[in-house]
Amino acid sequence: MTDFARTPRRPAVTLGRVRLGAGGPLVGVRVADGRVTHVIAERERGSSAPVGTAADERVVDLEGRVLLPGLWDAHVHLAEWAGVRRRLDLSGTGSAREAADRVRRHAGGAAAGTVLFGYGFRDALWPDAPHKRLLDAVSPDRPVALVSADLHAVWLNSACLALAGRGDHPTGLVREHEGHEVLSALPEASPETVDGWVADACRAAAARGITGVIDFQFGDTVGAWERRSAQLPPAVRVSAAVYPEHLDAAVARGLRTGSGIGGHGDLVRVGPLKLFTDGSLNTRTALCRDPYPGLEHTDGSHGLEQTSPRDLVRLMRRAAAHGIEPAVHAIGDHANTVALDAFETVRCRGRIEHAQLLSPEDLPRFAELDVIAGVQPRHATDDRDVADRYWAGRTGRAFAYADLLAAGARLEFGSDAPVSPLDPWLAVAAAVGRTDDDRPAWHPEQRLPLRDALAAAARGRRLIRVGDPADLVVVDVDPLDADLDTLRAMPVHATMTDGRWTHGPY
Repeated sequence: MTDFARTPRRPAVTLGRVRLGAGGPLVGVRVADGRVTHVIAERERGSSAPVGTAADERVVDLEGRVLLPGLWDAHVHLAEWAGVRRRLDLSGTGSAREAADRVRRHAGGAAAGTVLFGYGFRDALWPDAPHKRLLDAVSPDRPVALVSADLHAVWLNSACLALAGRGDHPTGLVREHEGHEVLSALPEASPETVDGWVADACRAAAARGITGVIDFQFGDTVGAWERRSAQLPPAVRVSAAVYPEHLDAAVARGLRTGSGIGGHGDLVRVGPLKLFTDGSLNTRTALCRDPYPGLEHTDGSHGLEQTSPRDLVRLMRRAAAHGIEPAVHAIGDHANTVALDAFETVRCRGRIEHAQLLSPEDLPRFAELDVIAGVQPRHATDDRDVADRYWAGRTGRAFAYADLLAAGARLEFGSDAPVSPLDPWLAVAAAVGRTDDDRPAWHPEQRLPLRDALAAAARGRRLIRVGDPADLVVVDVDPLDADLDTLRAMPVHATMTDGRWTHGPY
């Protein structure tokens, strides 16, 4: 495979004998200077003659494989995902005790003060509650910090609570903003180490056909990507989010959504301003019109308001006035209404991230207000059981992708990695099939047609046309001929970003 990071821009290349899109004709596609310059039917150009005329032009015979627009992950936490790939995996644990037992088997073999990080537990349906006592029993000396699959809760033992300055916490289960504060107080890997992990994660993403991501990593994401891209270009395009605590600095620098940063052309750009209206379904902090079953008479029975409507409008208005588009996290139906109301007040372009539970009257507002719905189809299949319990009677309007599409909304797929794996084909299969196991489709009326799912996975790009960026993916199987299992494991032959191979044998 080509070392993308160290190879200068290549001469023009012609991709010969390739199918142009799912179910498309056999063509030759010429790429030069990071753009598609020609698309010519094979019968017009002959079986082997190159489209271009440059003496050093290379012709790559793709032997009838399928060429698709490059795919994007429109919602990822890259450093978190890169780190999770090296943490204790707690996915699939069915109880707090089972999770603690998994910690017990991994707690030895390291210095007592070294933090054992784990990730991936989902406690919404557990028969027992996470508590520091369970972790203290299996790891009394070594600090343990376990992050929930949705990134909205952290479960710590007493040693780790003390390390984070929260020694008096009653349960060790810390949610939402306080959880992020606790994690930031714990020892971290060096920036150089994290940058290496992120570079590996980007190469792994390219191997699945990814040509770009929106990175919503918490913290100074723009600064982190300026550091990384100053030396080597990433294997994918990156749109780096801005968080409110860094908004003033971005404005002072004159940065706007789409501004190029780093030293490699337009591969790394400033992304949107990330704002939160509520929490998540698994932690029962998504802000809903109806109370959560069993929590009717408690504080927070309807979820958690992260940002008041007034502050939301204030922040969105300041960002939009300086060319920074907002991306508003909203999961519960009331949170989505609040977010859409804010967009209607400010009258700016932007995104709502997740849009998981929607009121029927809010569906057409996405198109009316030109607000993108950034959705994660794997969440629909991962959370179906939790939704059936806590959103009982309302799940017909949960993860309502078909309804959003019918209402004219623009959908963009992401993974929210590490909440679900950074793999666009899992999202496509989940959107098309509404199941990821042997059970029947969950609310099959919300399934998307394959072509619409592929477009949502490519940030709306449906065709490959002359003048387009040469962000392309070559797959071995026509998606139109693939069953759900094949879609999930789609064999990616090669990936090209900005006219250079980022994955494959070339």
